[in-house]
This record gives sequence, C-alpha cells and structure tokens, in this order.
Amino acid sequence: MSNARDIIVRPLVTEKTIKTEDKNNTVVFEVKKGTNKIQIKQAIEEIFNVKVDTVNVVNVKPRTKRMGKYVGKTNNLRKAYIKLKEGSKIEILSDK
Repeated sequence: MSNARDIIVRPLVTEKTIKTEDKNNTVVFEVKKGTNKIQIKQAIEEIFNVKVDTVNVVNVKPRTKRMGKYVGKTNNLRKAYIKLKEGSKIEILSDK
C-alpha cells in the first residue's frame, strides 16, 4: 500500500456533503483513482484516527461545459462516502 496521504486527495465540502455529514455521520473525500475500499478505509483510519463503518465509492464522469463559444470538460473524479461508527467524528470545517 502506498502512503495514506497519497490515497486521500481532499475533502469535498458542499451543501450536500455537509447535510450528509450531519444526518448520517458520513464524510465525503476525493480519492486517488485505482484505489479500493480497503485501502481507503485504512488510510482514513490512519490519518484521522477514527473507526470507519462503511465505504462507498462513486466514479464521477466528466461533463461538457460551455463558456460562450469555448467548449470544455470538467474533471473526472472518484468520490468516497465514508460512514463513521458511532462516537467517531472528523472535523473538516473549523467553524463547526
């Protein structure tokens, strides 16, 4: 297994992810392509020192975007929805 910090790219902080964090104790991260659920679980437990219940992974395909006459695509990414066990919590936002 590679370094745990190489597997987890960044936390995804949107209105939707904040609602799932409050409601289901689930945190969302962007992870490196080619990693599996076991590697993601071990990396989260190592970095944040929490217990992980389940890991769900979603591959987001790129979408076509236009800005006037210019056409481009968004990045494709791999999201990991990490449900934490009761009593475990990851503080992503400092003002919470």
